[in-house]
Amino acid sequence: MARIDFASLPRKHPWAQCGEPIAAPEWVEAEASRTFYLWRCRACDYRFEAVAYFDDSATDNEALAA
Repeated sequence: MARIDFASLPRKHPWAQCGEPIAAPEWVEAEASRTFYLWRCRACDYRFEAVAYFDDSATDNEALAA
């Protein structure tokens, strides 16, 4: 798996369920045109997945949506 750049991820973003900050995704999987993220709150154990889609023609890997 390719190295994931965590610099663009949110820092200390409050969790919608309990208000505690999110540090980083628990799991990340990258494919050619999308990246999957599994988020988990350590305070309340709520989990969800998010997917970022990338334009195949873009050379700078800028996300189109999350």
